[in-house]
Amino acid sequence: AVEKGMKDAKKTLYAIPLVGGTLPHQVMGKFRATTITMVPASPGTGVIAGSSARAVLEFAGVQNVLTKVYGSTSAKNVVKATLDGLLKLRSKESIESLRGVTLS
Repeated sequence: AVEKGMKDAKKTLYAIPLVGGTLPHQVMGKFRATTITMVPASPGTGVIAGSSARAVLEFAGVQNVLTKVYGSTSAKNVVKATLDGLLKLRSKESIESLRGVTLS
C-alpha cells in the first residue's frame, strides 16, 4: 500500500515557478466557497498565512508571501484553493514564449 501511494504521488508532482523565494505575481485560488489571495512579499517577510495555507506554501518552497482567505475557512477547502492558486502561477519566460514577445 505504501509503494502504491508513493507511485501515485510521484505521478502528480507539479513544478511551482518562484522568483527569489516568493511568487512571480499576485494570484487568486478558488475552491468551492473558499477564495485565497496570495501576494508576493519582499525578502524577510516570511509566510504570513493561516496554518492550512502555510503548510502548503512552505512545502512548495515559498519563503515570502502574504495571504488572505475569503469565504469558508474550512481546512480542506483552503488547502485545495491554495493549490489551485499555485498551479495558476506562470513565470516570465513561459509568458514570453506563449506570446512570442519579450517583456521588460
